[in-house]
Amino acid sequence: MSKVLIVEDELSIAELEKDYLELSSFEVEIETDGQQGLEKALKNDFDMIILDIMLPGVDGFEICKQIREAKEIPILMVSARKEDIDKIRGLGLGADDYITKPFSPSELVARVKAHLNRYQRLVNNQMEVNDIIEIRGLKIDKTARRVYLNGEEKVFTTKEFDLLTFLAGHPNRVFTKEELFNKIWDMESLGDIATVTVHIKKIREKIEVNTAKPQYIETIWGVGYRFKM
Repeated sequence: MSKVLIVEDELSIAELEKDYLELSSFEVEIETDGQQGLEKALKNDFDMIILDIMLPGVDGFEICKQIREAKEIPILMVSARKEDIDKIRGLGLGADDYITKPFSPSELVARVKAHLNRYQRLVNNQMEVNDIIEIRGLKIDKTARRVYLNGEEKVFTTKEFDLLTFLAGHPNRVFTKEELFNKIWDMESLGDIATVTVHIKKIREKIEVNTAKPQYIETIWGVGYRFKM
């Protein structure tokens, strides 16, 4: 069930909006004060914000600006003022839509549904395009640059991540330390290739159950390393 926050100082209007949204199976909360509405929007996981402009405490423009800096959720601004400058300002601050009072509650519900559906499609598309490598419980999200082992996130430095991703992206191929140093550090192999050994050790400590018998990164003695499929 999608959660909607209504920030509206006219309680009768807010309650009418709430009633219509709840009839459409939304979970709805109301705040009549701008500052409290801003704090609730930032601290909680709402799927959409319906935001009046003229509010006590903090106005809707400032609330919109601060929410957009922290979150990508849809924001629908509501106002009795019909001036184009207010609409331009609201949209410029990151609002997704602008509706003027009086309006039909059914129109409000339709707009909420449309924006939530559009937002969900965008989220799903972003998830689909992420480049991910998954091997035996190890998940490397190359797009988000995050690593998970059996669902638990492991923290990697930039070079540790780059080295792991490179090896996992070329499974069963043996690379010398010199080749890895040249690929990951973007330097000629005349540099200190011992850094490769150090980074392999750190990676193993994070992803291997038994570093003495690694199941992912195998040492090929006298040659280098290989990521095992």
